[in-house]
Amino acid sequence: MKIRYFQETDTLYIEFRVASVVETKDLDENTILDLDAQGQTCGLTIEHASERADIPHFSYEQVAA
Repeated sequence: MKIRYFQETDTLYIEFRVASVVETKDLDENTILDLDAQGQTCGLTIEHASERADIPHFSYEQVAA
């Protein structure tokens, strides 16, 4: 999984897994979902990310089962 923030365009892209995108769906005016050939989510784009998320305070935690 990769998370990229493009400061120039204020866009956040979350790539859940590497796959060929065959379809994109607009969830709302500023949120786009990328799907593979099987309809599985492979990415999410968030426009105007700094207004919608706390970008500077990102953290990641893996919780054991």
